[in-house]
Amino acid sequence: MRASPIPPLVLASASPRRLDLLRQVGLEPAAIDPADIDETPLTGELPRAYALRMARAKLAVVKARHAGALVLAADSVVVCGRRILPKAESEAEARLCLSKMSGRRHRVLGGVAVAGADGKVRTRLVETIVRFKRLEPGEIADYLASGEWQGKAGGYAIQGRAAAFVAFLSGSYSNVVGLPLFETVSLLNASAP
Repeated sequence: MRASPIPPLVLASASPRRLDLLRQVGLEPAAIDPADIDETPLTGELPRAYALRMARAKLAVVKARHAGALVLAADSVVVCGRRILPKAESEAEARLCLSKMSGRRHRVLGGVAVAGADGKVRTRLVETIVRFKRLEPGEIADYLASGEWQGKAGGYAIQGRAAAFVAFLSGSYSNVVGLPLFETVSLLNASAP
């Protein structure tokens, strides 16, 4: 990390996990200002393009409200095959996601976008491969009862009880939690004066 201070950082996310991850590497946002955007994938949109589009769209909304600030936006997308899994809003959605990932590999795509005080936008896409063990119906039911799945991409939180489902992980663990730290800090450093 750079020795000189960076300009005020605005986090364009309401995710407590992203905030915790930033704090883990010593970064404290001056403001948290989530962007309310339509997160519906476009017809035929591929997952990688979707993850970057979401990060850029969130960045654009928040940067317009914070001129002169360093703005960070991110989006996490869980993908099985070429199918984007939803941010689970219902138990039925979470059950479907967990069933699809049971015994299979899936990808977690982290789109990160940073705009410096000069307005220049830098982006990065980070891909992590995760394989779940084959989940028994009782394991899925117990996980759903925990409530950890609520609002999570793919219906799970790797930093919680779902850690017991992970048989294999290749790539950035923090990306699966919600923010790829190495890449994010690199973008922030490149965007600071």
